[in-house]
Amino acid sequence: MPFEFPVRIYWEDTDAGGSVFYANTLNFFHGARPDWRGARGIEQQKLREATGGIFVVSETTLKYLRPARLDDELVVTAQLAESGRASITLVQQARAKMERTPEGQALIHCEGTIRIGWVDAATMRPARMPAPILEALK
Repeated sequence: MPFEFPVRIYWEDTDAGGSVFYANTLNFFHGARPDWRGARGIEQQKLREATGGIFVVSETTLKYLRPARLDDELVVTAQLAESGRASITLVQQARAKMERTPEGQALIHCEGTIRIGWVDAATMRPARMPAPILEALK
């Protein structure tokens, strides 16, 4: 079951055409990830202090399916798709909170994958993720 994070579309999220500016979808996805980690007991600053490592986004792939507009309420999801010793991949979606397809599924505005690497915070070089962190993310 994916983690869910509520988002409401405000004026500053939209472009001149009245739709969510495409880059803001990345901000919505980014906003969901700390809460996804936090729900697993992992906080970035405490992690850095304890291990000297941090998570950084290394790759994104997004597919925009339909525009979201001012005052829309979305649910941004995050779900682990893959994990390795130095990175994880999440699948994320921005879904309509209320609107449904004829089959009863939430309308998807955007979906994508986000690859997140583990790096040494001092050097910003890739490193092996500590086993307890990797296990907590599963």
